[in-house]
Amino acid sequence: MRCAQGGELTDAGRAARERVRLQAVDRFERGEKNREVAAALRVSERSVERWRRPWREHGAAGAASVGSPGRPQLSNAQLSRLESELQRGPLAHGWADQRWTLARVKTLIGLMLHVSYTLQGTWRLLRRHG
Repeated sequence: MRCAQGGELTDAGRAARERVRLQAVDRFERGEKNREVAAALRVSERSVERWRRPWREHGAAGAASVGSPGRPQLSNAQLSRLESELQRGPLAHGWADQRWTLARVKTLIGLMLHVSYTLQGTWRLLRRHG
């Protein structure tokens, strides 16, 4: 049930994944071993291990999904500031030429706004905000 690199589950996929977690909790409570739970639910043993640990500490609520960590969000003020800095050009920020690359924009965001983006996240941010 792993997502492809960079892929995301749909709402239906997340709901199905959560049902699998709840089935795992039922099996934990019956005393089944990780290997048995993984085989029965057709998931990796590693996933079962990750679910069992919080279940031991916090019960069924601990095994519930906490959701995706999400991506960093920039405020409108931060986006405006970034846009004005990008318009100044790379030379104004110490680069040797006038090419904005994703790596440079990512670095600028980190230095200026203290927010960490991946290259893919930087691309999505730029595409989302024109």
